[in-house]
Amino acid sequence: MHHYEHFWLNPTFWVAMAFVVFVVLLGRTVWKMIASGLDARAEAVRKALAEAAALRAEAEAMLKQAEADRAKALAEAEATLTRAKAEAERVAIAAAAEAEAAAARREKMAMDRIAAAEASAVTEVRNAATDVATAAAKTVIAQTLDAQKDAALIDAAVAELPKSLRAA
Repeated sequence: MHHYEHFWLNPTFWVAMAFVVFVVLLGRTVWKMIASGLDARAEAVRKALAEAAALRAEAEAMLKQAEADRAKALAEAEATLTRAKAEAERVAIAAAAEAEAAAARREKMAMDRIAAAEASAVTEVRNAATDVATAAAKTVIAQTLDAQKDAALIDAAVAELPKSLRAA
């Protein structure tokens, strides 16, 4: 190995100095590029978080609206059912009054008419209540079920099928 009188005469010293200068100059440029890339990524993450928060708020508002609509539909169904019961009572009372008047004239025919009128009224009320309940249920189901909830209900029904078949 060769020893130089002064360290600055040593070529290794100058190679090391050139390397340090190169690293310092290149390091600043690389550091700026890395920092700007990280800043851009952080901004993208901030935007994504803000968008996710907005979507969540919108989804919560839609859920509250759907729950309110469901409660309204249930209240309407109950009111319709109450009206149907009152109408059935009115029809039953009218049929009974008509039957009493007809009983004085023709007791046998009146009894047949009363049975027919009552059966017809009950069937009519049942059909009307069934139609109203079906329409209300369709509305509630259409508003509250999405594809994911629908799939969950189907999966639950399929899972319960063996138990139902064994029970039957």
